[in-house]
Amino acid sequence: DGLSVRAPTWVPLHEVDAALREKTAWILRKLGEARERGQRLDAARIEWRDGAELPFFGERLRLVLDPHHGFKAAGAQLGPGAADGAGAPVQTLQVSLPHSAGPQQIRDAVQAWLMRQAHGCFVERLDHFAPQLGVQWKKLSLSNAGTRWGSARSDGSIRLNWRLVHFRMPVIDYVVVHELSHLRVMDHSPRFWDTVESVMPGHADLRGELKRQPVPRW
Repeated sequence: DGLSVRAPTWVPLHEVDAALREKTAWILRKLGEARERGQRLDAARIEWRDGAELPFFGERLRLVLDPHHGFKAAGAQLGPGAADGAGAPVQTLQVSLPHSAGPQQIRDAVQAWLMRQAHGCFVERLDHFAPQLGVQWKKLSLSNAGTRWGSARSDGSIRLNWRLVHFRMPVIDYVVVHELSHLRVMDHSPRFWDTVESVMPGHADLRGELKRQPVPRW
């Protein structure tokens, strides 16, 4: 929304002005990037209604309200595939709610289902990569952080953001490997990145995708 400049009270104003002039190109570039990022996020905002779409493991997932099923008390389940107007494939998620359901009801039901999918996926990927790295994880927690995708503690506790289910599986694998690697190296030293590279060559591209791809606004 603009630029805020802070400086210690003892810095003369002309030095602040000089610093701004020196960094003009960088500042304008960063403001432009922030504006573009905001536009992408606005475009990715989900409208919680029948027929809404959101990314699921990198694919399109369309919500279909189906009040006639409880889906074994799970609230939702993947339904038959569909296609858009151009014939592109779309997965469907049948949600056990009436067509009169409000946005908050739909949002809560879908989030609960996505969190269950996230937990199952993360456990499977942690079990897959931990032996390759020679580590053992002890506990998995799901987070809802706005900007942090994961964290790891030396006691083997792993936290992963459930919103990762919006990304392709290779990106999820990168985050899983990143956090498991912290069980061997707790900092971001060259030795840490060598550890990540040992089981995931070319991880830099996946890291970049994680930063670039807009995550739907909930």
